[in-house]
Amino acid sequence: MKVVVLSSLAFSLTNFRGNLLREMLANGHEVIAVAPDHDDAVARELSRSGVDYRVIPMQRAGTNPIADLRLFAAYVWLMLREQPQLVLAYTQKPIIYGGLAARFVAVPRFFALMSGLGHVFSPGSKTSSLLRWVTKRLYREAVRRARAIFVFNADDRQDMIDLGIIDARQKVIQVPGSGVDLAKFERQPLSQDGTSFLMIARLLRNKGIPEFLEASKRVSEQHPESRFLILGHVDDQNPEGITKAEIEQYGEQYPVEFIPGTADVRPYLAQSSVFVLPSYYREGLPRTILEAMAVGRPIITTDQPGCRDPIEEGQNGFIVPPRDAGSLADAMEKLASDPMLVARMGRRSRELAEEIYSDAKVNRQLLDAMDLSALNPPRGPSSNRPSVDQSEPTARPGQPAIDLAANEGAAN
Repeated sequence: MKVVVLSSLAFSLTNFRGNLLREMLANGHEVIAVAPDHDDAVARELSRSGVDYRVIPMQRAGTNPIADLRLFAAYVWLMLREQPQLVLAYTQKPIIYGGLAARFVAVPRFFALMSGLGHVFSPGSKTSSLLRWVTKRLYREAVRRARAIFVFNADDRQDMIDLGIIDARQKVIQVPGSGVDLAKFERQPLSQDGTSFLMIARLLRNKGIPEFLEASKRVSEQHPESRFLILGHVDDQNPEGITKAEIEQYGEQYPVEFIPGTADVRPYLAQSSVFVLPSYYREGLPRTILEAMAVGRPIITTDQPGCRDPIEEGQNGFIVPPRDAGSLADAMEKLASDPMLVARMGRRSRELAEEIYSDAKVNRQLLDAMDLSALNPPRGPSSNRPSVDQSEPTARPGQPAIDLAANEGAAN
């Protein structure tokens, strides 16, 4: 089967989906990966794996309708030329315009991987009501005929129903995020040189950067030996983005070190003691949290969809209210004061990563649901054989793949 995978960033194809693409190839499928930017390192890795790489320009966070029409037309031309049997799209614009293009061209199978609803639907977003309305309508038309929509947390399905993006009959399958490569992100010993708090995120305000800055200032007054680091890329295209000038100003005002984004975060995770993500962005299930858990670090994050899902409160981390620098500082203070608690929580994080969030397990669930496993031949639309485990959801969200619509029907 020929499969096209649509993304909004080349780096994500290898960093987040590399093993999934290789599994598709190993199961005998031809794979074409599409991104809006050319990345030499990504191109080399995909080529070594046997994945074809295409570049189709996109304004990731832009609102220019002409640019978006060009993107739609480019996707249509790609699908007409390649004639894929299946299209998998993830992130907002690939899902919207890839889904519309797949309908226009009559691609037999379209799947949407919702890694989060994005900044348009984040609390406190500055997005206009008109743009939100247009986005909802476009989403609805794009996924109307999707074979399934994959989500990363227990809230996204109901939110999409409430927003009018989907109706209750559409097939929505919950998986445990993108998963994490446990061999690549090995457990690392904790440093004995004081507590180091690390945040990894795009430099957006709604990722909780202002709250992290303020909390770090408070904690440093009681624990001057502690370190506070923010690692991430500047995102000039996002309206919530923090500018380079602001970064310099914050570096002078707060005891926080800003580190430019990097292709390999493992050295920084290894040097950290605690991972912090005080986000109120509309996340799916942050990959950075899973990577920190795999390395064996406690997590402090917010009571937000996706962020809270992998956290056992008091066991592998703390959940704090969003936009609350005081509560964030209190949680950081607890860990700065108790190295034994840091070690215990870090052990539990690694255990959870192994039990639930291995990308090998997640990729198997995705492939089975899309009938791309070698042992699962494609089935026609009339088949009644379930593509995923349709038993009742477990107490921990995201453990097996869960057909949320099927479970709702069973419960009713």
